[in-house]
Amino acid sequence: MLNKLVLTGARGNLGNELRAPLAKMAKALVSTDILPAPDKLLPNESYVQADVGQMDQIAPLLEGADMVVHFGAIVDEKPFEDLLGPNFIGAYNIWEAAHRHGLRRVVYASSIHAVGMAETNGGADTDTPHRPDTFYGLAKCFSEDLGRMYWEKRGLEAVCLRILSCTPEPQNARALGTWLSYRDMVQLVQRAVDTPTTGFTVAYGVSANSRAPVSNHKVGFLGYRPQDNAEDWAEALLAKAVTPDPQDLAQTRLGGPFAKVGLGQSGIAALTAMTRGKSG
Repeated sequence: MLNKLVLTGARGNLGNELRAPLAKMAKALVSTDILPAPDKLLPNESYVQADVGQMDQIAPLLEGADMVVHFGAIVDEKPFEDLLGPNFIGAYNIWEAAHRHGLRRVVYASSIHAVGMAETNGGADTDTPHRPDTFYGLAKCFSEDLGRMYWEKRGLEAVCLRILSCTPEPQNARALGTWLSYRDMVQLVQRAVDTPTTGFTVAYGVSANSRAPVSNHKVGFLGYRPQDNAEDWAEALLAKAVTPDPQDLAQTRLGGPFAKVGLGQSGIAALTAMTRGKSG
């Protein structure tokens, strides 16, 4: 059991799902987000409202910690200037503060959008080169490279989790390959925390989907064994899917709608349109 674990982005959908499982892995869990504290805290959990883009707010929280699970960021495509503080500088602040305070590991919520322009049917694995689809994806590339550099230059371990589509249930035909259940997401983060040694590691956050477009076969040492499969929803999702179009980047690239939108334009809005059965 760890002595102290820090979770950023604790008020987000995924961060909230992680609070209780992570609290069981440490004597003390420090949760933080730019939003105010939740109504209830776990017995060994404390909460500090802080902006990851501000070093003086975030660095003190890491003092005495063993690891930090960094999920705090803007989770959509926006103009570069909007992402600079929370997504780029915020990542630097986490890694630099972790180094200053002698943490052992950073577990980072990366994204499929770090390789979002790679072909869906291209057989991507954890060595697939960066091909960001947006400024949002570029921030994930920056943070992964930051993590590799801090490992190679300063000995700070990092596990970067390229999350695909993490929702309670798969929402559209694309998710037949990209879905990550909450249960599997929690297991993946737990393995990123409790694996004895990781060095610098990239892993995909995806469930055991029959149609998964990415492979974790090179990082089996993490012990991540997903339990859920989006194929259970295949019949219903395919019945309402948009007409296949081999020229549509939203259908042929790993980033889905994020691969199609203009830089700075919301990928979430395009994804919502796809889920509702619109091709635009």
